[in-house]
Amino acid sequence: MESRNDGREALVVGVSMTAFARHEDRAVEELGEEAARAALADAGIDAADVEVAFCGHVFQGITAGQRALSRAGIAGAPVINVENACASGSTAFHQAVAAVRGGSAKIALALGLEKMGRGAIPADPGDVRLSARAGVPLMPGMFAEVFRAHSRRYGTTLEQIAMVSVKNRSHAVANPRAHFRAPITVEDVLRARPVADPLTVLMCCPTSSGAAAAVVVSADVARQRCKPIAVAASVLCSDRPGPGDDPLYMIVDINTRAAARAYQQAGIGPDDLDVIELHDCFAIAEVIHYENLGLCPRGEGGKFAAAGASRIGGKVAVSTSGGLLSKGHPLGATGVAQVVEVVEQLRGESGARQVANARVGLTHCQGFGGAAAVHVLTV
Repeated sequence: MESRNDGREALVVGVSMTAFARHEDRAVEELGEEAARAALADAGIDAADVEVAFCGHVFQGITAGQRALSRAGIAGAPVINVENACASGSTAFHQAVAAVRGGSAKIALALGLEKMGRGAIPADPGDVRLSARAGVPLMPGMFAEVFRAHSRRYGTTLEQIAMVSVKNRSHAVANPRAHFRAPITVEDVLRARPVADPLTVLMCCPTSSGAAAAVVVSADVARQRCKPIAVAASVLCSDRPGPGDDPLYMIVDINTRAAARAYQQAGIGPDDLDVIELHDCFAIAEVIHYENLGLCPRGEGGKFAAAGASRIGGKVAVSTSGGLLSKGHPLGATGVAQVVEVVEQLRGESGARQVANARVGLTHCQGFGGAAAVHVLTV
């Protein structure tokens, strides 16, 4: 699904997020309130002026959006709760953009939030049984097989994907809101605790808690604000049937389609991008998403990482926040947090991790089961 603008622009005028951390002493409603209040303050918009809000979350129970947003002063306006696995926050942002582009609202808010426990999170009780039989957590086990398939087909090495973990951590060092900020080396990654052979814990994203929010408005509202960032593309795709014996299909097809549609909608190509936040739930995922997004030819994602092309200062800066691997991955908050990072980069507000002269950014999030959302943001 593409969010068509019918001649109407949607612009982001306010963003904010909490730090991503364990937050064991804070309720999810408190995290959501903090992010929403700060995003509205950043936009210079009163909570009473929000016409519609969309809240992405996965495990937070009924009406989590209402519980958080009422504390932030948003009462009476429709609040729609959105669940789309790891793409829940991205889907909430997509819906906020669609509301503004479609003319049903001039001021919309997208909120993503999640309070997570420890360890791998199963999607349903059946996954617990599958994980027990396999002897490894389900998602790490799936991505271990994805790595093996990519390695067999293209020669990708563990050292190459370890370089992704190291690169993302080096970006997170300069991000005060990232879950993990201590520098690591390739040797640290390779020698870390095994999770699902051959993946180690430093090749997997942590289970974090947090919230993020973005205020999306029409062009006439944006004119009254400083530094509006335009949404040039907003695309949401779902899975389609494919070969059951190809582990790469689930991570290639849906994401390649979503990216192609986003480029077409925005009227740009991969070479136009300055900064990217993608779905690096595992280090091998980032390598394959380089290929899915057209940053390098199919099969050369490992070489792209090893060459330093995705570092700040490289060909295109990827996961400047530290990505899911180091910033953290509170499921429902992740997609909106990606928007926060790219908006701040395009505004020139990212401090020590600022990408020079950034004018075009992309966010990409995949929810397995499955959904993929891609957004292009421009100055």
